[in-house]
This record gives sequence, C-alpha cells and structure tokens, in this order.
Amino acid sequence: MLITDDFLPVPVPESLSATYLVPTTGLPSVTARTAVRGLAGRLAEPVYGLARQMLDSPLMSVDTRPVGEFPELPPDLLTAFGASEAQLDRLAAATHLVVVQAEYRPGWPPAHEWAARAVAAAVAEAVGGDVVDVFGLQFLDPAAALRSLPDAEGRVRLVDWVLVPYSSDAEGLWFTTKGLRRFGLLELQTQGVPDHLTRAWGAVMTGAARRLLRDWTDGLAGDDVPAFVQLPVLATVTGHDIAVAYGNPEQHGATAPVLLRLELDPATDPDADSFLSLRPPAGHPGPAGRYFANACATLFSGIQPDVRYARSGDAMSRAVATARAGLADIRSRFRDGQLPPQTQLVVKYGLPGDDGPEYVWAGVTTWDSPDRIVGASASDANTDPTVRIGSPVVVDVSDIVDWAVLGTSGVIEGGWTQAVLDAGQPPTP
Repeated sequence: MLITDDFLPVPVPESLSATYLVPTTGLPSVTARTAVRGLAGRLAEPVYGLARQMLDSPLMSVDTRPVGEFPELPPDLLTAFGASEAQLDRLAAATHLVVVQAEYRPGWPPAHEWAARAVAAAVAEAVGGDVVDVFGLQFLDPAAALRSLPDAEGRVRLVDWVLVPYSSDAEGLWFTTKGLRRFGLLELQTQGVPDHLTRAWGAVMTGAARRLLRDWTDGLAGDDVPAFVQLPVLATVTGHDIAVAYGNPEQHGATAPVLLRLELDPATDPDADSFLSLRPPAGHPGPAGRYFANACATLFSGIQPDVRYARSGDAMSRAVATARAGLADIRSRFRDGQLPPQTQLVVKYGLPGDDGPEYVWAGVTTWDSPDRIVGASASDANTDPTVRIGSPVVVDVSDIVDWAVLGTSGVIEGGWTQAVLDAGQPPTP
C-alpha cells in the first residue's frame, strides 16, 4: 500500500449491512415478494431488479418478529431525528415488526441499502405503516422512502441518506455526519464552527460528504475489495458538490472551490466511532472558525456584499437602472430553465441601516411571484443578525438593485453595480 503526504489511507470494512423495520399491529397481510411486485413500473432500475434478486438470495432476510424480540428503539433519539408523536404512538401500539436485513460488499451501488429500503417501503405501503431506518434512527413514510431511491438516471439526493447533526460546546459548534458508514466510509466531523454558520456549515459538510463519497467509491471500483482506500488529504469542495447532494444541480453550482484538510481521528474507546475530521489547510493563519466562515462566503456567494450607495444620476444609479430594467426577462429565463447549465442566479437587495442601506446578495431558489423571491442568503449582514450565510430569505423585488448569473469563472451576466464598485466608484455619504 502506497502512503504519501497527499493521501490518507482509510480502512475498508469487509462487508456492510442495512436494517429496516416495519411496525405492524398483528401479522402483516402481505408477503415481501408480493409487496415488491407491486412496485413494478414505479421503481427505477437497477433498484427494482436488485430488490427482487436479493429477496431470492441469502444476502437478504425478511422476518416477522414480536416486538419484544427486537431491542427497544430509543424514543428520545427517534424524536431528535424527526419522529412525530403519531409515528411514536404507532410504534408503541405495534405488536410485530417486519425486519428487513441485507448485506453486501462495500462499493457502488450500495445494493444492501437500496434493496432493503425498497423492500421495507413496499411492505409498509402495502400495510399502511411506517418504515424505520435503524441506522439513521429515522421514521420514513413509504412514499418518502421510495423517493429517496435512485431515479431512472441513477441519481440520488445524499441528504436522504446522510444527516448532519450538531451540538454546541465552549469552542463553538461540533458537526458530524450520520450516514456515511452506510457506504463503509468513516463519518466526518468538524469542531469549532462559529454559531452563526449553523445552516451554512451543515450544507458544506453535506457537500464534502458527497465529494469524499465519490472518491471512496472510485477507490472500491475493482473486482476485489481493498484493505484501504486512499483519500486526498486536501479535500476540494465546490458549490456544485453541495447542489448535487441536495438534489438541485442547477443551484449554487458556480462558486470557487474551497480546500479542507482531512485527518483521521481514531477512537480511543473500542465502543466509540472513529472520525475523519475536516480542518483548515495546514499553515492557515488565525482561528479555524475564521477559515470556516470564509469558506462559507466563497461557496455561497461569489460576489461580496457592500454597504455603499449612490446619488441619483451617477454611475451607480445607472447600474441599478440597467439591472432593474432586466428583471422581468431574467425571471422568465430562470423560470423556463433557460439559464446556462451549472450557473446560479443571485440578486442584490437593500437592508435598512442607520447609515443607509446595506446591500447583500442572495441565491434565488424560487421566483413564482413577480413581486417576491425566495432564496438563501449569500452573506452575513451587518445590520440584520438574522440574515446569515445560507439562511432562508424572502426578497421584495422592489428592493432589488442588481442581479447576476454566476458561472464557474465568476459573473457571466449582470452584476452592474459590482462592476461600478470594482472600478473604484467612490461611495457617497
């Protein structure tokens, strides 16, 4: 095994397993095979074929057990991961559990997870019940479980498989992933994240998970399962990684990449988990939290905010007028999907402040109403503590002073006010 300063060898487990439960009151009225046949034409390949093949092989087992024969699921953790009162009540009233378990080698596709979830969802749909993902300690309704499986083009949303919980300590926020071990990879963690980056860093962690999972499965592509996969010590994360992980490749795909250093943090307790830690690159000056904030600014903007404003009739006013004149056209193109691939539409709008408006940028998520945009903030505002990188925002179109289409090399259309600022237009009091 070749070990260099550029790569980190990460051990590969011999096999992986998945377990899903379907709580029932009384014995189920349908068999797993019958339930899966009901998905014909609704579930894309290769998942439908995988589910049927694994049902007929020793790689999968489907058993119905009395509730008391299965370890109790902790209600507090189920609640923390989104369980509703109704779901917990149905679990408490259940007399039996349909236990779906599958095993497979590490690599892509993760046949154990896809097949087991498909079979459990089919059974739950047939009996009108819930699916419990034992690994994630999550309830899934059957429709949501089926939607999380690959579509006809083989695409999945990583957020349907990997969670990013966090907690707070004296050094800031501690983020971890929960779901990468489904694929054999160690979970990620980041410590010392500033409190105001809660949403933004969760998205960055998800994008990093997507990028590393791709490197991981590339390393498992051979016929034989290796003992180690070498992952790059400097992980590159882009806005496109984040967008794909969330199932929106048309959004946030045009930002510059950021680098995160990957370190192995082995557990000292044999019952605890080891992690892959994401840290700033070696030699980065200043605290880690500052680097994380700059990384979020890079990944969620591409254009910096400003607090400058201008008098009527000067270059800035002409830039604003040009931008506003094009709003109707850019909305139509955005809604019709006519923007270039791998680009992002952003708008600049004003927030009121004591010394004049502060102009901040937001990525456009939806623009259904001509008068209102729903998006995600691309920067932290100075005047409004609720406007933080990645936070949802609603923008009145009347407040917009500029817009831009971001490509991989920066602004490819629009950005008139930014051009004035970059050219050295002096701010006016």
